[in-house]
Amino acid sequence: MSGSRKTVNPLPPPKSLSGGAFACHGPVREEGSLLGGRVRYDQFTEGYRTGLEPVLMAASIPAKRGETVLEAGCGAGAALLCLAARLAGVSGVGLEADPETLKLAERNIQANVDPDGVKRLQVLQAHLPDIPRNLRGLTPTANGRFHHVMANPPWHSPHGTPSPDNRRRLALSAETTAPEDWVRALTKWVLPGGTLTFVLSTAIADRACQTLLEHGCGSIQLYPFWPRAGREAKLVLVRAVHGGRGIFRLRAGLVLHEADGRFTAAAERVLRDGEALPEGQGLSV
Repeated sequence: MSGSRKTVNPLPPPKSLSGGAFACHGPVREEGSLLGGRVRYDQFTEGYRTGLEPVLMAASIPAKRGETVLEAGCGAGAALLCLAARLAGVSGVGLEADPETLKLAERNIQANVDPDGVKRLQVLQAHLPDIPRNLRGLTPTANGRFHHVMANPPWHSPHGTPSPDNRRRLALSAETTAPEDWVRALTKWVLPGGTLTFVLSTAIADRACQTLLEHGCGSIQLYPFWPRAGREAKLVLVRAVHGGRGIFRLRAGLVLHEADGRFTAAAERVLRDGEALPEGQGLSV
């Protein structure tokens, strides 16, 4: 996932975890929360830090009770947890390459059990674009595909200065695979009529759209995230439908910040209150 402005709220007082039910060997973690405290969310104190992207992406998914969602590159589980908090009865599977991050995602899932006690989220180790075949056994649909697929793939150029932190480099840099490879792989895991949603840099959105069209996905919509009114968008949400034949649509998008840097009221409703993106259920199908 691509990092941006921090949206995780530390729990007062923030502290490193060193014992109890959530103890584990490895990187130091700190307690935090998402969606104004509705989601308990711990993350590593160093390296990759969760930004706005997974929360915004989760707010766009048009899932219904009983449907399944696959997230590639789930990190510590922010998008899946926010989605589950907003939409009751939705099941999800996350794919994550880094073993320590996967363990943290499992702990975050355990800390956010549904009120009915049913475990609807799980994670599986996978390094995209390679997806293990046993993933098909984790969804109840007859052909092992999902109703919705989402991802915030790494897109930073591998030719730039690499992060000294291995975990952050894995999350951000397209060092061994291009974003198009992720898109191509994930088109094979969504049901006909299901949605594919990607949060991407605007610099690579055209490549993602072309890859979607080449692999049987259409009805493409773009939803820009404007940093401020009058500023160029650098981040965009791309939505497609497997087998879709609708026209291309450019949505009005969401302005994230006021001139003084505060979140806009519309952004607050998404990031803090857990509402869907503006324009109905985020983007229509």
